[in-house]
Amino acid sequence: MTGLTAARWTHVALPSGDLDKSIDFYTELTPLVVVERFKDADGESAWLSNEGQVETPFVLVLVSFNKDKGNQLGLLHPFAHIGIEVPNRSDVDELAERARELGCLHWEPRDMPDPVGYICALKDPDGNVIEISHDQKVFDTVRAKWGRS
Repeated sequence: MTGLTAARWTHVALPSGDLDKSIDFYTELTPLVVVERFKDADGESAWLSNEGQVETPFVLVLVSFNKDKGNQLGLLHPFAHIGIEVPNRSDVDELAERARELGCLHWEPRDMPDPVGYICALKDPDGNVIEISHDQKVFDTVRAKWGRS
């Protein structure tokens, strides 16, 4: 039995050449936490999401196939990216500084025209681009459109 009552967007899946390294990246530099880990004869995977995201669960699935271990498997570049919105402008600067120290800052922090806001971008261990934004208003715009504030 499932609690799902309508079709819903639930996840994005990305390959990873080093699952543990990718999990460390996402749990240290984004608000994502590990929800579940799985392993079978072909490899292993992990589901990451915002902690406590119950009403509208959305998961980043990282998959590491045994045949691809050790390779850099990034698909999201040079502009394709996963977007994470943060509540404060200073959050962008702090994450950019941490990423700079770790050698994974892809775009320096910058102000962009509406609706983009203040952004920077990081590169995960596979080379995927992860955009960090403030005042992009994706969260607020979607909630306002459907009557939630």
